[in-house]
Amino acid sequence: MIETVRETKETQISVKLNLYGKGIAKINTGVGFFDHMLEAFTKHAHIDMEVVCKGDTFIDDHHSVEDVGIVIGQALKKAIYPVQEIERFGNATVVMDEASVTCDIDLSNRGFLVFELPIEGKVGAFDVELVEEFFRALAFNMPLTLHLICSRGKNKHHIIEAAFKALAVSLRRAATPNKNAGIPSTKGVL
Repeated sequence: MIETVRETKETQISVKLNLYGKGIAKINTGVGFFDHMLEAFTKHAHIDMEVVCKGDTFIDDHHSVEDVGIVIGQALKKAIYPVQEIERFGNATVVMDEASVTCDIDLSNRGFLVFELPIEGKVGAFDVELVEEFFRALAFNMPLTLHLICSRGKNKHHIIEAAFKALAVSLRRAATPNKNAGIPSTKGVL
């Protein structure tokens, strides 16, 4: 189990993570909708993950959501890098009712985000602009190349949940052990 901690004036976060787990989640960020998304991610990535965040949600949820992305990214970095004997690339399209979101990733050790989800406003009390902040923090702190593209959908909850699940399945596929892969790069290093 990998553990990563981050403490700032805005948040105190602890993440424990087992990359090859059973999808067991213990999530408490203080942001209900976000907890639901992280539980879906954990379940479909088959990662065991505990997240505890005490943040300044009396201001808003921004610091908590972004900083949790940073810490999960750092924990995944410890679990995956240096990349060797895994597939490296992963992709998945996940549908949730009318929504369809595709995620493509490269465990490249290079942070990049393409984010094309047509979401604005709120889901309940949750500001959906924070979804991009989370994925950016994760992508640049892990680091990995992450493309999230919605091909259709109207319901913001469905689009966002499909994105978290698509990342989960993509990550699970990219982290699949492959003893023949060695270091999966023509450069010889990632």
